[in-house]
Amino acid sequence: MDRVESVRFLVEIEGYRVEAGLVIAFDILSFSSIIVLVVLGLGVIASMMGIFNFAHGEFLLLGGYTAFLFHAGGLPVWMGIVAAPFVVAFVGLILERTIIHRFYAAPIVAMLGTYAIGVVIRETVRGLIGGLYYQVPEPLVGFFEIGNISVSKWRVVVIIATIVVVAGSYYLLTRTSFGLKVRASLENPALARASGISTSRMYATTFAFGAALAGLAGAMMVPLFSLYADMGVRFLIQGFLAVMLGGIGTFEGPVVGGGLIGILTAGLPHIVNPVLADVLVFIIAIIVVKLKPSGLLSAGRNYK
Repeated sequence: MDRVESVRFLVEIEGYRVEAGLVIAFDILSFSSIIVLVVLGLGVIASMMGIFNFAHGEFLLLGGYTAFLFHAGGLPVWMGIVAAPFVVAFVGLILERTIIHRFYAAPIVAMLGTYAIGVVIRETVRGLIGGLYYQVPEPLVGFFEIGNISVSKWRVVVIIATIVVVAGSYYLLTRTSFGLKVRASLENPALARASGISTSRMYATTFAFGAALAGLAGAMMVPLFSLYADMGVRFLIQGFLAVMLGGIGTFEGPVVGGGLIGILTAGLPHIVNPVLADVLVFIIAIIVVKLKPSGLLSAGRNYK
């Protein structure tokens, strides 16, 4: 009888380990989805326009702030999440037409210029919300029960939304006439203009599209993380690492890089000390970039 009880006890322990492993795997998947969503807009601008938008973190912040304003105004959070990409796209369009388009000839100046714009946005939001942290409720509360495992409904929505947005963006930029015009404008502006394409409009549209993706990412992540003025800084650093890791020039590069950074960031703390885990993410990314400077899936500026 004692032997039977021992076997039963071992089986139960093994079952708990499997369940715990599945919960950890789901958490890693959901966090990786968030990072991919964050990186997508940054990767579109970097790969298609050849500049790094260092205001990307603040575009995330604006998306999150939009969702917060809807909630604070008594409106459903999901309405704020739907509105966020349009609001941030409009801000991005205005900034591109008035300031950022002047930086295209000098990528270093573009990095410094967009960083300065990001600081202005961040400090403006800080002045509005102060140094406080604000919670935004999940639009879809509760858990899905799968056997003995409970998974957050909103995290499932984030995973599904990431897949849909990535697939839709890929189709739009690589399989439509709009995507063809954008690539033509960015790869050979003179020939595009000779073909009757308004290159300035394509530049503006591409930048606004990248900003919209950032706004959507920020709005969707706010229910999972608190809203605070510096929230975009951390994700900008991770996004930059992801783009460098995946490589510039293809749609897939930043997406793969984002997935890898998300897996490392969420997975390593389960293996090593969380403080050491953050350092290891940087070390691993630096080693990969050192061994393959162009990134894992780089293809120059040929977006395909």
